[in-house]
Amino acid sequence: MELVNLRTKEVIAVNAAGADGFFGRFAGLMGGKSMPAGSALVLSPCGMVHTFFMRFPIDVVFLDPAGRVLRVIHEMPPFRVSPYVKEARTVVELPGGTAKGRVRPGDVLVVYQ
Repeated sequence: MELVNLRTKEVIAVNAAGADGFFGRFAGLMGGKSMPAGSALVLSPCGMVHTFFMRFPIDVVFLDPAGRVLRVIHEMPPFRVSPYVKEARTVVELPGGTAKGRVRPGDVLVVYQ
């Protein structure tokens, strides 16, 4: 699946995977050594994430039900908890540095199969 920013028409991730069950969302990226460039983890439903037991920073993008970006956290370090974003229904986790200059609040992100 590809993750695309509709404002810029840019492909943000060429390998977006979903995690929609409780355990899939909870485990997320824990235990991995890195997150490959071009990848994304899409968590739904989700309004808050943690980076416990992760070894690398990630970019965290909070989306409303329409895919509109509500908030972006750049380079969230390991062993942190994000703020709860009440309006968010989906969170996209990207390799650290991916969203910088490419994703901002108000953009709309879409996942294409």
